[in-house]
Amino acid sequence: MRKTLMLYSTLFIFGSVGIVATSLAGNPVDHGLFTELLGKYVRAGEVNYQDLKNEEATLDAYLAMLEAVEPQSLSHDEQFAFYANAYNAWTIKLILSDYPGVKSIKDLGSLLKSPWKKKIARIDGKVMTLDHIEHDILRPRFNDPRVHFAINCAAKSCPPLADEPFSGDTLDRQLDQLTRAFINDPNNNYLKGNVLYVSSIFKWFKTDFKDGIVNFFRKYAEGDLKTNLKAIENKIKVKYLDYDWSLNGK
Repeated sequence: MRKTLMLYSTLFIFGSVGIVATSLAGNPVDHGLFTELLGKYVRAGEVNYQDLKNEEATLDAYLAMLEAVEPQSLSHDEQFAFYANAYNAWTIKLILSDYPGVKSIKDLGSLLKSPWKKKIARIDGKVMTLDHIEHDILRPRFNDPRVHFAINCAAKSCPPLADEPFSGDTLDRQLDQLTRAFINDPNNNYLKGNVLYVSSIFKWFKTDFKDGIVNFFRKYAEGDLKTNLKAIENKIKVKYLDYDWSLNGK
């Protein structure tokens, strides 16, 4: 009888530990360190790399924390938030690796290898490239064109870096907000006559906008842009704007 009780006690303890471990593994990631850095050093998409460089140790601590996360244990939206935050944080780390000498993220590449193909991001026990995060994880796994307005390539023509990290419980609102802001900014896209001038992002990733670029604009356009797009209906032509790869810094 005593042995039986001991056996049940042991099974109960190990079962409880397993439940707790599973619960902890599925908890949302604490992006507090990144919240602090973005809040202090990002204003309207412009990054204060000079002062951020002085707090690179905090960024390193955040990246080390991400490295310890098991992404597969997270919910769908938490995974999206995790990889988008990781992409943006590792991009900042890449810029800081040669700051203040870097004037464009492209300076950090070479004739044989672009900066996005450097193995720098330590995630889930692997060392991966920014390209891998974007093209092998975020785009195919989540199949959401709003990802292009969430991840930041550290260039002036890139959709601005958000001043807060992504979180699973607010992800949809954040993605919509960033997408609307980019679509309706005449510095990035504008309608002239019946020609819609758009960012080169829509050319590079045209297949991601499955309902068509114009329909995507109609969905997120506001104010005069929305009114004018509706008035023109099916007569709209799309042209792509040049991309400014200058650093998105002060």
